[in-house]
Amino acid sequence: MENSNNRPALENPEISRYREMSPFARWIGILFVFAGVLVTIIYLFSIGVTLWGEFVIQTAYLHLILALFLPPVFLYFPANARAKQKVPWYDYALAAVCFIAPFYYFLHGMDIMYESWEVSPPTLAYYFGIIFWALVLESVRRSVGWVLFVLVLAFSLYPLFAENMPSLFFAKSFGFYRTVGYHAMGPEGMIGLPTRVLGTLFAGFLFFGVALTATGAAKFFLDTSLALLGTVRGGTAKVAVISSAMVGSISGSVITNVITTGSFTIPAMKRAGYPNHYAGAIETCASTGGVLMPPIMGAAAFVMASILEIPYSHVVLAAIIPSLLYYFGLFVQVDGYAAKTGLKGLPRDELPSFWQALNKGWFYMFAFVILIYFLFFKRLEAQAPFIASVALLMLSQIRKETRFNWRTFVDFLEKTSRVISEIAGILAAIGLLIGSLLLTGMAQTLSSSLIELARGNLYLLVAFGAIASFILGMGLTITACYLLLAVLLAPALEQLGLYIVGVHLFLMYCGMLSFITPPVAIAAYAAASLAGASPMKTGFQACRMGIILFVLPFFFVFNPAFVLHGSTTEIINVVGTGFLGVALLSSGVEGYLVIVGLLHGIRRLLCIAAGVLLLMPGMTTNIVGVILALIVIMGKFFTKTPESIEVET
Repeated sequence: MENSNNRPALENPEISRYREMSPFARWIGILFVFAGVLVTIIYLFSIGVTLWGEFVIQTAYLHLILALFLPPVFLYFPANARAKQKVPWYDYALAAVCFIAPFYYFLHGMDIMYESWEVSPPTLAYYFGIIFWALVLESVRRSVGWVLFVLVLAFSLYPLFAENMPSLFFAKSFGFYRTVGYHAMGPEGMIGLPTRVLGTLFAGFLFFGVALTATGAAKFFLDTSLALLGTVRGGTAKVAVISSAMVGSISGSVITNVITTGSFTIPAMKRAGYPNHYAGAIETCASTGGVLMPPIMGAAAFVMASILEIPYSHVVLAAIIPSLLYYFGLFVQVDGYAAKTGLKGLPRDELPSFWQALNKGWFYMFAFVILIYFLFFKRLEAQAPFIASVALLMLSQIRKETRFNWRTFVDFLEKTSRVISEIAGILAAIGLLIGSLLLTGMAQTLSSSLIELARGNLYLLVAFGAIASFILGMGLTITACYLLLAVLLAPALEQLGLYIVGVHLFLMYCGMLSFITPPVAIAAYAAASLAGASPMKTGFQACRMGIILFVLPFFFVFNPAFVLHGSTTEIINVVGTGFLGVALLSSGVEGYLVIVGLLHGIRRLLCIAAGVLLLMPGMTTNIVGVILALIVIMGKFFTKTPESIEVET
């Protein structure tokens, strides 16, 4: 990848991964996935379809949705670059077999349960299990890459040699025959927790997110943000922060967020005077945080709800304050940069009208209201996104600009098919990984081993978790990274007294760091390609701008009031000092504090220290933080500093 600031934008990585499809292959993929969506709706709304007089049990249902969701992966994702132009015959064959194997298990769901096929599978079921295992591994290699493939392959084979591992990873071994049965037919294998999340909760939210994107919600969020903030100082950067938070929440993908909003916000920021790398860094940080922004968030949040056996609405509530603190800190930094460099907003006559934007997209807000109503008040978590999607798709047809024609309708179907099939492959593969840990008992014993390794030191164990999350996040999806650590590390942290919801959010947040941190920083690379900037320079600037993402998880893992766990008085106090602390910390990092102006030297360090102390739990640290903040503010009256600096190019 070139570092020249004048190079052309790179190809959209979200598009370049997919194969160029013929109409025939395109419709096969669409029909498979939408048959799966129909099955999901029938199951979740308890319409009562039976199979030959027998009710479909959950394990059979999960095999059925994998039989429908997985085959399109072999059509959408080529095995290699040479197979990108068309679907070769062997991929049609792989797709067919990928349907037949789990569909066979669906037909024999009762036999699997009553005759314990997972322990002693019949010959045909055994061979289908080997094939199904291999196809799931190949699907994740194609869609995600070699890193997750190798990790899942190694862990899925772990039961075969667990007794030969070092003491920390020593566990009971199982033969290949038993391992195949457990992976293919066991309730904690490929149809385990991750696939249950997809079939009982996540599929509807994926559908809702694609429906929002396909009907133009991203443009609506951009227009409303521009109308509200476009004219203020640094308005284009603030628009990037707000719009990326909203779009990221519905897309669930950092790269998609960068491409969708960044294609507009980055050129607008550059035009307003922001340096190329700074514009790319703003979009990088804003897009990264969107995946953690309620109400939709990403797949990991739904998995968290299932692991903790709590309503998804509880996860949403717990995530609200950390996500708002992150975006508030980002907002403070872009405002400080604009203030100290004298960057202005855009002229009002070049911006959309707020009321016109609202009039054109009011039904998006109405769809969110419906989602929140059924999610929080009716507590229909699995059904809520489907209900909201139907309302959105119907209301969007009122306006000509958002009305589907045949082409946009087919695009919507294909985008939905791509997203759901890709997620299905990833979650089934993670099921292999988690299944091996549960089968061998390693998941239950490793927590005690980790506590012993850390000598019972809570802070050291938390540091282990942060480092492990960051390293795994370099090569894994956030869902895979989170799930692995949720099984292996979270129980140990809970045993040492930490609030379990805060622990799981901590692991999610730490896993996101690799998106903005060089040398990986894939979000920064995508934004840099749009900005015409150096990827490394953009990544390092994103690290500086995303400072809150680095420190905030440590504060809420030790102080559960940040995730709304505690008394009302405690929560109000912690949230209030938290926002003040984030404002001071972000201002100190940026070198500009509202009212005070530019910060240099010791005053800048004092501002950062004040912010950290206010974020820490305890009255003493808060008082010291307030005193330091007052010293910084009072220093304005005894020193003179320039009002602004020149913009770096």
